[in-house]
Amino acid sequence: MAGSYAVGVDLGGTKTEAALCHVHDNGTTVQGRIRVKTPNHDYNQIVHTITNLITSVAAGLPNALKDVSKIGICTPGTEYGPDRLIANSNTQALQEKPLRRDIQNALGRSGIAIENDANCFALAEAVMGAGVSYDAVFGVIMGTGVGGGLVIDKKIHRGRTGMAGEWGHHTLHAGGNLCYCGNRGCVETYLSGPALERRWEELMHSKLAMPQITSRVISHKNNNGGNDAWLSETLENFGHALANVIDIIDPDAVIMGGGLSNMPIWYDAGAKSVRDKIFSQLASDVPIVQNRLGDSAGVIGACLL
Repeated sequence: MAGSYAVGVDLGGTKTEAALCHVHDNGTTVQGRIRVKTPNHDYNQIVHTITNLITSVAAGLPNALKDVSKIGICTPGTEYGPDRLIANSNTQALQEKPLRRDIQNALGRSGIAIENDANCFALAEAVMGAGVSYDAVFGVIMGTGVGGGLVIDKKIHRGRTGMAGEWGHHTLHAGGNLCYCGNRGCVETYLSGPALERRWEELMHSKLAMPQITSRVISHKNNNGGNDAWLSETLENFGHALANVIDIIDPDAVIMGGGLSNMPIWYDAGAKSVRDKIFSQLASDVPIVQNRLGDSAGVIGACLL
């Protein structure tokens, strides 16, 4: 099967994964992958981790990295300026750092692509996943942070400054929770995993991780438990936040990704909350669906850059 090899790296808040992809006429096939914990408080260690993963995952090819035609990295934040510094990243160690240059220098090769992680997710799902049948796809990431990416006709729409799709930092509640970005009331401070865990502790007076909360919420639906305040508030926030995006973009489909996308509430009660708040009822049938590529979407999107 003819084709070329690409290495994709998904730099996340908790894990970093590299994959060797075979890119051919029938699509992209993942042939090997390595995942490690992200040293997210140490920039030099981040660079070291990424370069080690790239060389390790390519080591099985006859000529190692020489057989890799392209390398793509998805990362929190966006690049800007002539030095391509990272900005707007919730991994604070990356802020104002020349990640592309440092990785290229470490590997001794140029032409490495870097893209926002939500854009990579949206691209992968639009080209190979749940959005393959749609022209305009809005990809949602809800996990450690909240992000989004817009893909139109299988191409990333970045906007003038690369900020298109950043719904995690529009204001959901004026004067609300303080966000790392310096603003108050950002969606991320209400709908990210850490934010939802904090709110659960405030309302329920118990400290649980999101998998445990998810289990409690499912149990609540079946047994009419006592999670009403947390669940009602979460659905209301989700509905307003995503309805605002749909009103502005009017996408053909919304694809949910990130660790929180496994929570079934987004696809029934959550979808209803969104549709109740959309301005035009003509848009109320927009599909809100779970991703198909799972946690492979990031590295596949990076390979497709």
